[in-house]
Amino acid sequence: MAGPVHYEIYIRRTAPADWSLHQAVEDRRQAVDAAEGLLRDREAVAVRVTKETLDPETMEFASVVILTRGAPELSRKRPPAVDQRGPSCRGVGDLYAPHARETIGRVLEDWLNRQGATAFELLHRPDLAERLEASGVELQHAIQKIAVPEAQAIPGQSVHDLMRHYQRLAEQAIERLLTAGRKKQFPNFEDRPVAATALALQGAADRAFIMGGAVAGALRGLPGARARVERLMDICDQAPAEGAPRALVLVPVEQILCELLGSRHGLAQVLGPGLDQGASLAAVVRMAAPREVDAVLAQDARLSLLAPPILGPVRRLGERLAAGEFPLLAASLARMVLRELMSQRRLRPGDAVGEIEILRVLAMALTATAGRLLTLEEVQTAFIERSKGLVAADFVAAYVKDCTSVLFEAERLTRLCENVTGAANKRAAARWLDACVASLRFETEMRARISGAPPPGQRLMALAELQRGVRKAGLSQRETQGVIEALGAVGGSIEADARLTAQLARAPVPVPQKLAVLLRLAAGETGPSGPVAERARAEAVRLMRAPDARAALSAEPQAVQALRPLMQAVGLAA
Repeated sequence: MAGPVHYEIYIRRTAPADWSLHQAVEDRRQAVDAAEGLLRDREAVAVRVTKETLDPETMEFASVVILTRGAPELSRKRPPAVDQRGPSCRGVGDLYAPHARETIGRVLEDWLNRQGATAFELLHRPDLAERLEASGVELQHAIQKIAVPEAQAIPGQSVHDLMRHYQRLAEQAIERLLTAGRKKQFPNFEDRPVAATALALQGAADRAFIMGGAVAGALRGLPGARARVERLMDICDQAPAEGAPRALVLVPVEQILCELLGSRHGLAQVLGPGLDQGASLAAVVRMAAPREVDAVLAQDARLSLLAPPILGPVRRLGERLAAGEFPLLAASLARMVLRELMSQRRLRPGDAVGEIEILRVLAMALTATAGRLLTLEEVQTAFIERSKGLVAADFVAAYVKDCTSVLFEAERLTRLCENVTGAANKRAAARWLDACVASLRFETEMRARISGAPPPGQRLMALAELQRGVRKAGLSQRETQGVIEALGAVGGSIEADARLTAQLARAPVPVPQKLAVLLRLAAGETGPSGPVAERARAEAVRLMRAPDARAALSAEPQAVQALRPLMQAVGLAA
């Protein structure tokens, strides 16, 4: 229900002035006349009348402007906002946040790779901190890489001030680690088991820091990333069964694994240096979802040859990921696979055919895991983006360069049409295929009568197989029909050159056998649809109408019954 209503008159005495309340009345006509009178008498340069309605429930007024007259308001420049941001990391504790560790891992990537360590280990191992401090130049360059872009992003921030800030922060973090090392605050799992250490740290204020140092210290001296993953899996096996003590152990293990497998250098060491990018991605998916991927590969033995097996520590890690442990690591690996699929980097450089095959494996594997690691929409988007590179001119040229015949090239392009996804990519692939089968080279080579060329029947069967592949490629109806008609026209030329249907009709073989050959040709089983199928059907009709043939068929009812499905397929029987 509406509450009391009144009208307020606001004025601006000068153009730059703000609005000020002049009068409030209860009659609308009186408010409008008073406002116009103020403007007419030049007591104000602008007037405004608003209707104010009181809501009795909220006791608030709803305001509606019903009249505005006079000079427009001047636009005013707002004072620039003062950027209150400071350094990204203000204290030592901020260095242990995920985004800070990611930055440390990036600016110290080369040094960490030489040390065989991650940013998490650097922040929890006194020996690494002491080594970095002694290097001098490495630490100074890392601070400079952080301070310069951060100063550019924060107006009024000095590069030198930021460098001094991060230098003090680094010194404090190193001193904290060295002090903890001298006081032997980090337990040794050889002296005290993992489970006992976790139980003893319950309630400690710095338990995460101490457990992180204990886990990082357990990796000291291990050769290679694969051995470190093995050691981390052993630590997980020895962790408490459940509750906060178990989480205290698994959290630092997961953080180290995320950093270890998040870099290409560490991932290559864990999976094996002999794997190309495509095989590495397949191995990552298989590690993140071993049960689903193994079930997919079991359906096709050929796919198992393309996806590398995961053994040893990688398999152990995969079993834990499948059990729901390390969710951050699983998400990180899934995002990494998406990034690589959507990038321009070739999965198998120098092997375009192999790239198509490994992409097929990845598509099947990721689709099988959709809903647990990634959504189906994310998987489809990634492969649509990757398909853009598959229909580019350079990739198509590399894909067909080793084809020994134009028919082989058309078969390759048909397979390309089948394996790309996305409407635009399907159209682009269809254009490549249509350009191939509609070319003069295709017709000339398919009709050639040189010695060693396949017989006409074999060439027609190859065209029929190609048509079936085009129908299964998922192209639009228009594109599919265009390619099929082009193949049918070439097939008609081959049949006309060889007069194949006429020769079949005159062949000295029993009528049922002769009719079966013609019907298979008419049905598109042994020849392409189009002129060839039409001629074969017409020849089959003439043969069936001949008195001698009808008598022969009447004498063999079982043969007629066997031919009935073919006759139905070409529309010669109900």
